[in-house]
Amino acid sequence: MTDIGSVVGSDVLDTVSARHGGLIPAAALRESGLNSHAVEALVRGGSLVRPRRGIYVPGDAWRSADPDERYRLFVRASAAVAARPMVVSHQSAASLHGLPVIGRWPRTVHVLDPDASGGSTARHRTSHRGAPAAQVRMIGGVLVTSLARTLVDVAASTSFLTGVVMIDHALRVDRERVASAARSGILLPAALTKAHLFAELANVNPRFGARQADRAIEFGNGLSANGGESLSRVRIFQLGFEVPELQAPFLNIDGNDYWVDYFWRRIRKIGEFDGKHKYTRGRVLAGRDPGEVVWQEKRREDALRRHSDSFDRWDWDTAFSPALFHRFLNEHGVPRA
Repeated sequence: MTDIGSVVGSDVLDTVSARHGGLIPAAALRESGLNSHAVEALVRGGSLVRPRRGIYVPGDAWRSADPDERYRLFVRASAAVAARPMVVSHQSAASLHGLPVIGRWPRTVHVLDPDASGGSTARHRTSHRGAPAAQVRMIGGVLVTSLARTLVDVAASTSFLTGVVMIDHALRVDRERVASAARSGILLPAALTKAHLFAELANVNPRFGARQADRAIEFGNGLSANGGESLSRVRIFQLGFEVPELQAPFLNIDGNDYWVDYFWRRIRKIGEFDGKHKYTRGRVLAGRDPGEVVWQEKRREDALRRHSDSFDRWDWDTAFSPALFHRFLNEHGVPRA
């Protein structure tokens, strides 16, 4: 029996996908000469995946995508098949803005709908009552709420942890974006600040969750370098321990300047979050051998231990579990708030 995927060729599907930004409308497949029976055969054979009826993704691209990218594809596919233009909001907008999430993305696409009866949910869509946001952006062909509005909506409607993680990330990345452009001689509008978020919260004035959003914004801090550091800081606070200084400097130690994730100055304790990929990928490596990075980190830790009273590390699994992290903080002498 002939494999329809081999007949069509992955290059044809990849070309159609690239032309449409990673998504393949059913109409584009028909234009390529594929009838509905051929398309179904491609789906059964794994050459195509259908995130929403009428929209397809090359199978290899879908299988190699992480959960964040799969959800973004689902959101974009949902917008593509919507009966009328929609403004994507809340966590769905957050995913398109590139914000991180702790845990899973929702199963539906969140949108603003002036005709919604409160917060209503259909099979693939959660509608939030309210006029479309005054400021929207086009991301990946989808209208989404502005970054500030998205953060306020998320902080008001989800957990304190989810709101803080996204706010921390947005504050840091936007600050770095503006600073990087300035170093290249490019002047951009001012970076996002907590003052912007408080102003947006006052403007939105949500019926529910305003106080929770206010707390999340107040606690937000762009010095957290990643979601794991934000998670740890939220847990430390929620478990009743003293919230440490972030990115505290230790300057001119053996001729080097160091910054630590957390520092409890009163007891001279350093804390560091070890991410799963800390020594295997990303900016930490910057083209260097992982073994070299580990060796340099060992030298750094030895130097910092000589200039502090204690130095402790923890990983994602420890920080994610309130019970484990509470025991860890207690056993390692982290002071109570």
